[in-house]
Amino acid sequence: MRGIRVSIFFILAITLFGCSKFRKIQKSPDWKVKYEAALQYYEDEKYNKTTVLLEEILPIIRGTEEAELGNFYFAYAYYNQKQYILSAHHFLEFVTIYGRSEYVLEASYMQAYSLYLQSPDYQLDQTSTYEAIAAMQNFINKYSTSEYASDADKVIDELQVKLETKAYHTAKLYHKLRRYKSALVAFKNFRNDYPDSDFNEEIFYLNIETSFDLAEASISTKQEERYRSTVTFYEEFIDKYPSSEFIKEAEKLYAKSIEEITKFAGSK
Repeated sequence: MRGIRVSIFFILAITLFGCSKFRKIQKSPDWKVKYEAALQYYEDEKYNKTTVLLEEILPIIRGTEEAELGNFYFAYAYYNQKQYILSAHHFLEFVTIYGRSEYVLEASYMQAYSLYLQSPDYQLDQTSTYEAIAAMQNFINKYSTSEYASDADKVIDELQVKLETKAYHTAKLYHKLRRYKSALVAFKNFRNDYPDSDFNEEIFYLNIETSFDLAEASISTKQEERYRSTVTFYEEFIDKYPSSEFIKEAEKLYAKSIEEITKFAGSK
């Protein structure tokens, strides 16, 4: 127990010394003291202290040689704290102010990469994902031969897959909720937006199923037209996916639609 108490005492003593040292630096009227300390704290991976000190002095040293590196470290300190919205903002600010800096290429990439890391799971709102894609594409357009270009392409591909997955599940949700018209629009938009998607075979089948369900749920004056739409969707489906795993179910819906269309023809 005595050994534990001694260890705790030393830990507390070191912590208090560190805090008092930091507060002493904060109170210093010499910005260079704060600047050098901020860079050292960064090297020691104490990023919160880096941002605190740099936030105090960057407005003061604007226009100096030290300001350029200080702003670069400032953005990275937020990045290393996983505060990606702030790091994206400060990397962009760096690029805007120091357009001729040797760090501008890296800062441009890191601004886009910060937005990428901020992109949420596909179930959530994807505004950040669209922003990240736009930022990465802007980076590629400007620095197509840079060392980061290949990684930027991979990031865009990954984010596009996330948007594709979001659109797929949204369309299926409309189908599940029996919001037939919304589902049909979502299916069409999905095929237009992601023509090479692996989900398209299933989406196309669900389009047939939803069209048939809408026809069945419609008033009589709308039914024949909607059964005919189901038939059209089926014909497009078998042309595109003649060996589909959904072919048997699609054929059943096709046969039922033809049967209903025949009844309408006989009643005229």
